Amino acid sequence: MLTTASFAPPAIRYDGRMTSAKSSDGQGSDSSRIHELEVRLAYQDHLLAELDGVVRGFALRVERLERELSELKESTGASLEVGAGNEKPPHY
Repeated sequence: MLTTASFAPPAIRYDGRMTSAKSSDGQGSDSSRIHELEVRLAYQDHLLAELDGVVRGFALRVERLERELSELKESTGASLEVGAGNEKPPHY
């Protein structure tokens, strides 16, 4: 069974901003920019995997709840008897 505790935010935190690593000439170095992009990609891959797990978990819950609802409809529909207990009162 899934609980809200299993949907905790990822342990990796990234604020989405690229830091400006500038070399002595005032320009950002290519290696630092590539590193920042690799960090962002790793974070996005991790987040995507976690979100995929959450969506799959919810899909399983929805399927289970749909089955339970169908079973309840079948069980209540078969046991309903037409009679005085199910008739509307005369003032309706």
